[in-house]
Amino acid sequence: MTEVNNTSRIDACFERLRKEGRKGLIPYVTAGDPGPEATVPLLHSMVEAGADIIELGIPFSDPVADGPVIELAHQRAVSQGVTLADVLLMVEEFRKKDNVTPIALMGYLNPIEIMGYETFAWRAAEAGVDGLLAVDIPPEDADDMLVPLRKHGLDAVFLLSPNTADERISGICEAASGYVYYVSLKGVTGAGNLDINEVQRRVEHIKGYTRLPVCVGFGIRDGASASAISKVADAVIVGTALVKELAAHEDLEGAKAAITARLTEMRTAMDQ
Repeated sequence: MTEVNNTSRIDACFERLRKEGRKGLIPYVTAGDPGPEATVPLLHSMVEAGADIIELGIPFSDPVADGPVIELAHQRAVSQGVTLADVLLMVEEFRKKDNVTPIALMGYLNPIEIMGYETFAWRAAEAGVDGLLAVDIPPEDADDMLVPLRKHGLDAVFLLSPNTADERISGICEAASGYVYYVSLKGVTGAGNLDINEVQRRVEHIKGYTRLPVCVGFGIRDGASASAISKVADAVIVGTALVKELAAHEDLEGAKAAITARLTEMRTAMDQ
């Protein structure tokens, strides 16, 4: 059985950031995009560029909460036969060189249900996964998932949106661990423009319900937006901008270089 660590990698990461007076940078990529062999080298490159936590997408055939850029990434990975089991093997390979950087899997419930909640939680913990964000299950319906996640020491990350009512904010924050993900814009990933003042107001409001770090995603695409959000949130999450870089480069080295440059720009801007 997996040995549960009372201090998760995610908790340790945010504690380190607090002591250093810095904010977290959390990049997202879809596992298996642009090809299965690319994922682990990409993860290491992102850490070298300043990533504090990595969100790794589980490929799925119908990613309804994602915009066209990330939807195409899912399609590319699915078309190459990348499965949840493959994603866990990628994390296991990553852990051979990096046993510090937290990895949270992000995706849809169907592949996890097919594997089985208990089997998934056990195998994920054994592989070195630290948390799960299942975007299509609310916490009030998630007991069957949450029990094995907690049993095996995995954090359950949940989404909050601009129109989440206070009662639901309270319930979501109570069920969550590791961090909560505030979706700064209405709509799918990659949509809209950020209203920094509104994000600040909402983050401060959410912090009245939880001591967990509040991380902000959607609409962050460069150093300026990352810096602005980092002033009001505990971490910034960037996905669509990075997945666009992967789609724009046919060779892995070119994609790695572009993503490294984008994350380095963000990290530098956030730390100034």
